Amino acid sequence: MHRTHTCGQLSKENVGEKITLSGWVHSRRDHGGVIFIDLRDRYGLTQIKFDPEINKDAHTQADKLRNEWVIKITGEVLGRPDDMLNKKLATGEIEIAVHELEVLNESKTPPFTIEEGKGQEANENLRLKYRFIDLRRPKIQEMLKVRDEMIRDMRSYFQKEGFREVQTPILTSSSPEGARDFIVPSRFYPGKFYALPQAPQQFKQLLMVGGIDKYFQIAPCFRDEDPRMDRHFGEFYQLDMEMSFVEQEDIFNIMEPLMVELTEKFSEKKVMQVPFPRIPWREAMNKYGSDKPDLRFDFKIQPVTDLVKDCDFKVFSAMAEKDGHAVHALKIDGANEKFSRKDIDELTKIAQEKGAKGLAYIIVKEDGLQSPIVKFLGEDLAKKIVEHVEAKVGDIVFFGADEWRTVCESLGAVRDECGKRLGLKDNKKAAWLWITDFPMYDYSEIEENKIDFAHNPFSMPQGGMKDLETKDPLDILAYQYDFVCNGFELTSGAIRNHKPEIMYKAFEIAGYSKEDVDKKFGHMIRAFEYGAPPHGGNAPGIDRLLMVINDWSSIRDIYAFPKDGQGRDVMLDCPAEVDASQLEELGIKVVEE
Repeated sequence: MHRTHTCGQLSKENVGEKITLSGWVHSRRDHGGVIFIDLRDRYGLTQIKFDPEINKDAHTQADKLRNEWVIKITGEVLGRPDDMLNKKLATGEIEIAVHELEVLNESKTPPFTIEEGKGQEANENLRLKYRFIDLRRPKIQEMLKVRDEMIRDMRSYFQKEGFREVQTPILTSSSPEGARDFIVPSRFYPGKFYALPQAPQQFKQLLMVGGIDKYFQIAPCFRDEDPRMDRHFGEFYQLDMEMSFVEQEDIFNIMEPLMVELTEKFSEKKVMQVPFPRIPWREAMNKYGSDKPDLRFDFKIQPVTDLVKDCDFKVFSAMAEKDGHAVHALKIDGANEKFSRKDIDELTKIAQEKGAKGLAYIIVKEDGLQSPIVKFLGEDLAKKIVEHVEAKVGDIVFFGADEWRTVCESLGAVRDECGKRLGLKDNKKAAWLWITDFPMYDYSEIEENKIDFAHNPFSMPQGGMKDLETKDPLDILAYQYDFVCNGFELTSGAIRNHKPEIMYKAFEIAGYSKEDVDKKFGHMIRAFEYGAPPHGGNAPGIDRLLMVINDWSSIRDIYAFPKDGQGRDVMLDCPAEVDASQLEELGIKVVEE
């Protein structure tokens, strides 16, 4: 007989029934001749007992059972006495008196325990090497369950909204999406290569040209980037979507209800504000020092450049006079009671890691202002600054003076750390927001003084051709947006550039000739010459979304078979060498260092 029930299913209502269960031995206890075993499958645990007075053969067999053996039992459901109830278990009101036992498979002693609260203590690489055992842990089972349910909800939502799911190619061509490609050699065309898609960006735009006006996909994406805490190495999944005949607000109106639903259904968080706040990029940088600010707490950065431009403190006045530089202040409420000198030193180090030369501060006390910089500013100006930022007794005001972006980012890092140290990152809150109006261009990180795309090269510039032809490239904004939750960027999106002449001009500013564009994106240009509708979309990362709303510490555990922190699959021992014959067939030679 196959199993009649699962290990998380039985209750008092089943008392007296004859049932069959199958699963793994989770734990074993011998109580004076009666052997108790917790039997486990992915649905839960059930206590089963082997009593020699019920079946002596089964009891004798049970004496040999060890953790992780796979067994099948048939027996009768019994109610537990009131003093033996286990309220922590869904099946804690019953147990099974075993009549028959069949050992389906034995197990070696596992290299680590999978008991909840202990399994994760094992070295991560050991867990990943034996991932088929690690997957049995209830925490991992729960993560995979939540991921599956969330993806089902995503599909259901978009299907109800009239979207069509379309699978786009995995073997494609290399394109400048902002990260390194994974390259796949072609056997038919020696010396030529496919690339795995960093995102389905171009294909989904071509679907819009093809009249699929509402598209979505649970899309695999591949990027050869360094691993980090919120990004799995090599591959990840995103909820990719695109719509035709839309403006920015239409995308927001589709995405917001879904994010509210997913947050409140699949986490314990409550969304703080609906509709989500919309904050232009420059305002976000000025106020919060980040384009992914955590708005669960309200500390704001304030410009004080004009106040200090004529002061005697040259650290401030020199920066205030210099083009592209600034002096900003960050007031932290009640920080003096909580922060020691050591805390301030550590915050200074955090600012310096973002490029700041230091971190000036003023502590507001009952008996006046305490700070090494007050004597340089003068008492009157120091008080004026403190009044300007509305600081009160017990507050600390931190300052940044440098190139504008350095000031923003260093004070932003200090702001974030202060929120953490003061316990203001409430895990019950989800502070969603949109960051809008990103710059279309920025200076290249690789080539000095070269203008390059700041983000997605296919975004529509605000002001269209007119702004491209008349504005300083660094002043041109794009119809581009991110949404952010609790300090994590969860999607990037844009209204796309769908006009060939505007695309040529946009790429020309970034240093691409017409020939370059035709060579790399000739298919896009050709498509846009045949009646491309206005369109836009975005693509939230599914695994990062799950991690952020549930405060899970590792994005790797959300994957059934993840890579480790160095990008290796330690279970399959890859990346690995391949046979010389395979390389020869592909026309590839490995160059020894």
